[in-house]
Amino acid sequence: CSLSPWSHIMLPLSCIESSKKSSNTVPVLWKCSMCTFDNHETMVYCEMCGVFRESFVKSGKDVSIKESVNGISNNSGTSALSNSDSTKMPAKTSTTNFDGDSERKYASTSHDKVNSTQLASVGSSSSTGKKKQPVIFDNNVPIERTTQLNADHFQLKEDQGSSRASSSAQNKGSMETLSSDISQLSIERNNVNVAQPLPEEYKPEGWMLADQESGVLSQLNLAIVGHVDSGKSTLSGRLLHLLGKISKRDMHKNEKEAKEKGKGSFAYAWAMDESTEERARGITMTVAVAYLETKKYRVVLLDSPGHKDFVPNLISGATQADAAILVVDASTGSFESGMDGEGGKSVGQTKEHAQLIRSFGVEQLIVAVNKMDAIGYSKDRLEFIKVRLGSFLRSCNFRDSAVTWIPLSAVENQNLIKSPSDARFTSWYQGSCLLDAIDSLQLPSRDVSKPLILPICDVIKSQSTGQLAAFGKLETGAIRNGSKVLVLPCEEVATVKTIERDSSSCSIARAGDNVAVILQGIDGSRIIPGGILCHPGFPVPVANYLELKIRVLDIAIPILIGYQVEFHIHHVKEAARVTKIVALLDKTGKPSKTAPRFLKSKQNAVVQVTLDQAVCVEEFSKCRALGRAFLRSSGSTIAVGIVTKIMRQDQH
Repeated sequence: CSLSPWSHIMLPLSCIESSKKSSNTVPVLWKCSMCTFDNHETMVYCEMCGVFRESFVKSGKDVSIKESVNGISNNSGTSALSNSDSTKMPAKTSTTNFDGDSERKYASTSHDKVNSTQLASVGSSSSTGKKKQPVIFDNNVPIERTTQLNADHFQLKEDQGSSRASSSAQNKGSMETLSSDISQLSIERNNVNVAQPLPEEYKPEGWMLADQESGVLSQLNLAIVGHVDSGKSTLSGRLLHLLGKISKRDMHKNEKEAKEKGKGSFAYAWAMDESTEERARGITMTVAVAYLETKKYRVVLLDSPGHKDFVPNLISGATQADAAILVVDASTGSFESGMDGEGGKSVGQTKEHAQLIRSFGVEQLIVAVNKMDAIGYSKDRLEFIKVRLGSFLRSCNFRDSAVTWIPLSAVENQNLIKSPSDARFTSWYQGSCLLDAIDSLQLPSRDVSKPLILPICDVIKSQSTGQLAAFGKLETGAIRNGSKVLVLPCEEVATVKTIERDSSSCSIARAGDNVAVILQGIDGSRIIPGGILCHPGFPVPVANYLELKIRVLDIAIPILIGYQVEFHIHHVKEAARVTKIVALLDKTGKPSKTAPRFLKSKQNAVVQVTLDQAVCVEEFSKCRALGRAFLRSSGSTIAVGIVTKIMRQDQH
């Protein structure tokens, strides 16, 4: 049939109508898993945030990223990855410049990595009519998906050159939703790794600051130190016997056993040296603890070993001392041996003990010149000892006014608890007896206003309950039955069940008290000597890399970097090495400009040490008891000092 003259026009109109019908159909959309924006089914990545379509990510296998990128670069037409979408390129991926060189782009956020993916052609080609090449991704290069974000505020960075002027109201709503979600993400991100707030200032409770109970004597911790065989244990035992702390039955038993073993003069010493080995060897090996009372104080006697092999035990026990009695053997040769060592070629224990006691923080010292009966109570011999030993004590920073000299004889009971009776003695001496000298000592300040710190000296079995108890001296703070304490270094919280003082139960203990604390809620094996009981909210640091300010004692071998030492602090001994000599210090404490290669006798220096195992420690300025350190090597103390800084491992 013949065609209408308008037929050449009607055909295109039908095509137009068909096109209109097609445009009125509802498009198939997919929802972005990140921002929930609805995208057209032909899009393989989200128009809003740039995240790839999940089904698209899972579909691609065994393809090349280089071919993909080249395909995009060679296509001059408009594509899904157009210039307007350049801000949506995945972060940390390879892109190709106009010269074909690859360059890296980085974003400040981390992203998921996916395997190889094949990208189908998207949209129409350019006006040249060339068919668009498929986009292909390599299996070896990870694809990371993100939108370009502002790292500081974690908000979307607007692309001013974007050609999306035709965004719908739905897009705007999705944008607001995305901004809200990302703002929330920003808040959450900013909360990560935020430094924990410092604990509030410690405020002691009322019961901690209670006044001294009426009729209760103040406690004084008194260390008995001195050269081996100077008569320390005999002096302590004699004092206990004279003050009624040793029964006649026990004293008779000690005298009988001592005579049977040919050591009759050791009867009083055995009141302190109770172990079989100590009695067999005739020396004190550990710090013996005994209690006596004077008119003014309830005294805790800490009878320390004098033999050089047991100086570490002295350090562990006598660090609790408030004051000390330095016992000196006045007999000819023995005093000199205590000062200069055997043969006069080393440092005697009299000197070493005096240095240690001063480094413990002890400022008040009673020098008990013992065995005066062996020299016929000679005044000249006493004056000689005072001149020589007094000069050394001044070099240890003992003040003359804080040193009391008491000549006596423990075996003959001369000048112990009352004035001497021997005419040879009374003819020239009219001074105080030992007991009066003890009462003249002044108590150091007890700080109960600070958080609890109780270094564990020993773990003992309670005589009343048979349970394991942490024994030590409260340095600061106070505890009572039911108190919660943090046990270090195991970092476990326990509850105080019972407190014992001199084998008697008490409800409260304050700074300065020597107590045995029975804990519940913790395995007994977790409580170790050298540990700490402290306030749960104010834990003591545990570290193994420290900076010290030290005073080098008399040494034969210089201290070099890498020098192996025994590190002693409160009740802990740990192997360590000197890792750095920071500077020498002059008499005013000013550091040198250059670090020395080694340290020699009598020098002051700042050094850094690394311990094999971490210990409970505190800077001296914050807690003196936990900040005093001692370095020993080859059986001798080579340096004493204080902890000035706790170095962390990342500063090593």
